[in-house]
Amino acid sequence: MKNSIFTKYVLPFFQWYALLIVTAIVIDYFLHRYQLISVGRYLGYLGTFIIIISFVYSLRKRQIIKSGTPKQLLALHEYLSWAGAVMILVHAGIHFNALLPWLAILMLLISVASGLIGKFILKKANETLKEKKQELIKKGISKEEADNQLFFDSVVVDLMKKWRTVHLPVTLVLGILSLIHIFTIVMFSK
Repeated sequence: MKNSIFTKYVLPFFQWYALLIVTAIVIDYFLHRYQLISVGRYLGYLGTFIIIISFVYSLRKRQIIKSGTPKQLLALHEYLSWAGAVMILVHAGIHFNALLPWLAILMLLISVASGLIGKFILKKANETLKEKKQELIKKGISKEEADNQLFFDSVVVDLMKKWRTVHLPVTLVLGILSLIHIFTIVMFSK
């Protein structure tokens, strides 16, 4: 069980996701307990700013900026996005009368989940494919024959790499809903 797929990849996904929600609830609890509810508003600003900073990874990946290694910037993206999401969840609180923020939070939760899936599940698929290929080569099968035997596994991994087709549009919708939320707050605040 120590090295099982569940323990190595699925459990960390659920742990990070649960930690996100529990951390937001605990912070919100203490803000309410010590009557610091107004801090939540500023956590929304800070969380949004932190998530925007995390997009340095996307800029590097698309070669818009040249500094930083993609691996380090990906790790920074993952942790900053997670921390920003916690702050935004605390900022959102529970408001049953506001549809727009609920839609934005739903997109935020889906975006975080898809990001964690990309982090943990895709990583496992890539590792498994490499391990299978190495095992076949150790058995004396040529590299080309190993590639032929693993063709369908390679196709599956390539399809899994398309998880971004969920992550990117959801993140875009989150950004649009956030901008609308910010615009309406600025327009209608007293």
